[in-house]
Amino acid sequence: MKIVHVSAECYPAAKAGGLGDVVGALPKYQNSGSNEAIVCMPYYHTSWLLSSKKELMESSKCTIGNRELPYSVYEINENLGFTLYAFDIPGYTDRPGIYLDPESNHGYWDEFERFLSFQIAVCTSLNSWINLPDIVHCHDHHTGLVPFMMQQCTRFQKLSDIPTVITVHNAEYHGNQELNKRFLLPHFEVHHMGLIEWNGELNSLACGLKCAWKITTVSPTYMNELQDDSNGLEFLFRMESGKSLGILNGIDPTVWNPSTDAYLDAHYGLSKAIDLLTVEQGKSHYKQVLCNEYGLDPSRPTFAFIGRLVHQKGADLLASVIRGLASEQAPANFILLGTGEVQLQNEFAAMDQEFVGFFDATLSYNEALAHRMYAGADFMVMPSRLEPCGLNQFYAMRYGTIPIVRAVGGLKDSVPDIDQEDGLGIQFQNFSYYDLYHAIQRGLELYSDSKRLKLLREKVMEQDTSWERASEAYFDVYREVISYR
Repeated sequence: MKIVHVSAECYPAAKAGGLGDVVGALPKYQNSGSNEAIVCMPYYHTSWLLSSKKELMESSKCTIGNRELPYSVYEINENLGFTLYAFDIPGYTDRPGIYLDPESNHGYWDEFERFLSFQIAVCTSLNSWINLPDIVHCHDHHTGLVPFMMQQCTRFQKLSDIPTVITVHNAEYHGNQELNKRFLLPHFEVHHMGLIEWNGELNSLACGLKCAWKITTVSPTYMNELQDDSNGLEFLFRMESGKSLGILNGIDPTVWNPSTDAYLDAHYGLSKAIDLLTVEQGKSHYKQVLCNEYGLDPSRPTFAFIGRLVHQKGADLLASVIRGLASEQAPANFILLGTGEVQLQNEFAAMDQEFVGFFDATLSYNEALAHRMYAGADFMVMPSRLEPCGLNQFYAMRYGTIPIVRAVGGLKDSVPDIDQEDGLGIQFQNFSYYDLYHAIQRGLELYSDSKRLKLLREKVMEQDTSWERASEAYFDVYREVISYR
């Protein structure tokens, strides 16, 4: 099976969030046996892409509106585990930012044209292939017009019988534009215009939902939530529910593994190998490291937050609850790593100075520290307002750290509450001070029961959170849509 992923992001070439993680990992697990996985992405002028080994595969032209654009396709030769094609379109992709200009921190004014030119170039390139793909898998609104163009644009009639899948990673963003931007697309019959329109606008995500043969999201619960809250596409998600499926993301267990992690100076795990510390020894070691570094008491349970300091992640609620617990002199440590909204960063910086010995904030991106925090923390707190899937809970469990999560999206699906037979962490329902406060109090109670905590740590580390599980679920989707043909 030949699978082509079309995406605006792909780790490590260009990543702004979870989309990049998924597209940088899933193809690696699909590229085995007789299967071939390929990723097509824009050739941004990121430092990684500019310095990568590459080979020119194609130079051609595509048309956007009445303008003819040259483009080049480079194969990136960096042992990623899959084939990566980067599309270089002068004037559109040759910028250092994915979505934001690094100098101004504002979005590019011509974002629609940037990603439309990329989609047209991808379709133009596929149209020239002798051996066509079996599946074209699109990701989010940046590639939502590809299924429509493959089916309805006369220029790409050769591609009309290739099944398409679209995965919705975040439905808050639709790529919607004024409807007269339709004239930038290759020619299609006017009576098909309803496929690209939603609520009087050209809506790229809505178009992808209508035209793709199958819709997936990154968790089953998020798929259900989109029918009630998707920034104006609720009715469309309900209408297309018959061809929709939620598949939980995975993680790369070769990267996230406390028994081999390159960022750790001492390794631990469930195996009894003589060169490994036990889980309890490893957790104790890294907790001591963290507490020594930040002046915290290692006898207390340590709660961690790693991620973007934005309202979607519930960072504002976490700040309120930490303040409340500090005023009560709760027997706990809180550590935080991340960057985000200026107001939240300023608040956590002030708390860092106010609550010395109770709370510490590192307001930066630090991959090595993140790995040590997963290893040394007792609990990972994820109080999200919205969480399509989430990955931190998977990373935490791999390191024996217990997740405390709001029961939303993929967090609800992946972290059943410890009061259930299959429990793996602590859930709370409502986005409220009381609910998060109570969840942390439950964490304090669990920490005091050392036997139960030890068994739960081992249980969460045994979970299969790998991409192999998710990859097989996607293959089932591919086989289903191929059978439609």
